[in-house]
Amino acid sequence: MNKLLNHLEEWIVTFLMGGATVMIFLSVVHRYMAGLSIPGLQDWLLGLNFSWAQELCIIMFVWMAKFGAAYGVRTGIHVGVDVLINRLNEQWRAKFIVFGLLAGALFTGIVGALGAHFVWENGFHYASFTFFGLNPGDVPEGPTTPDLEWPTWIVYSAIPLGTSLMCFRFLQVTWGFLKTGELPHHDHGHVDGLEEELAQIDANPYNMDDNLHIHDLKHTPLGEAPPNARADNKGGDQK
Repeated sequence: MNKLLNHLEEWIVTFLMGGATVMIFLSVVHRYMAGLSIPGLQDWLLGLNFSWAQELCIIMFVWMAKFGAAYGVRTGIHVGVDVLINRLNEQWRAKFIVFGLLAGALFTGIVGALGAHFVWENGFHYASFTFFGLNPGDVPEGPTTPDLEWPTWIVYSAIPLGTSLMCFRFLQVTWGFLKTGELPHHDHGHVDGLEEELAQIDANPYNMDDNLHIHDLKHTPLGEAPPNARADNKGGDQK
């Protein structure tokens, strides 16, 4: 369960990104192939309705953004201005970091609660009563999306779910910082799976007998040319 929770955002974002990419690809291929005058194939493609693909991709990207924000909190990928905080002593730096993390948890908690109330009033109340066989009474059913005709509360659920997960991640990072004194850090120049290998150079560029490499002028007497330069001149004089 802990492993599932630790990688929840990656799996959700990966599924949404992969699904949106496939959906856009199929929609573009369908639009291109339907314009070709191929008997039988063109009629079949024109019979397929892909008008909902754009709306579905927009919904998937909205969900991807909300859960991607929670992933950013957990991994420390969000950009923060910490120049002043890092110049403080350790005691004050720790206090400001904890204050900032708790402020983020408070803010996302408030947004998550308001988002849950909005979703409840926007159709989830009616859907819950209907699902359990209760009489909804005067509770409004709520609007639907234009193309998919889904209840809009499904789309808006990304706000309370994603923001509540962000609140949990802020509290998780705060607890980890209080225990270890370390914050999650993301190296923007690092790519997972690609380990940089340093090349082993045995040659000394200062000892190369040509004029294309740097020379050690620090230990060369004033007014005297480097050894390789003298060797080049000597060879030229002999010519």
